[in-house]
Amino acid sequence: MLTISRELADRIIAHARADHPDEACGVVAGPVGSDSPERFVPMENAERSPTFYRFDSLEQLRVWREMDDRDEEPVIIYHSHTATEAYPSRTDISYASEPNAHYVLVSTREELGEKAEFRSYRIVDGVVSEEEVTITSG
Repeated sequence: MLTISRELADRIIAHARADHPDEACGVVAGPVGSDSPERFVPMENAERSPTFYRFDSLEQLRVWREMDDRDEEPVIIYHSHTATEAYPSRTDISYASEPNAHYVLVSTREELGEKAEFRSYRIVDGVVSEEEVTITSG
């Protein structure tokens, strides 16, 4: 189960809307081993694509080094889908390399209007498991 604050969920959704029609991406870091998302880190979609995302390799190196320096890990790795439901694509599954991370997908497809679909998954060895999301007020 993913437990996330309303503030962090809203920031992820706002990033997804701001980058629409391209996919948005980023991480939420937290203390190593805590499973507690705390620090929002929006990242650049190097592909600038409505159907695919990829972290810029230099930015990713910088962010991962910063997390190491702060004794953090990527608790959440997020990206948006702009025209489809918030479910991992085959490409998303093949690139999932952090077995302890929650993979959050936000759909900003048109038929949702002002709403956004916010879902979380665990992806380990190519196996996708959707998990419950609890959004807290804190």
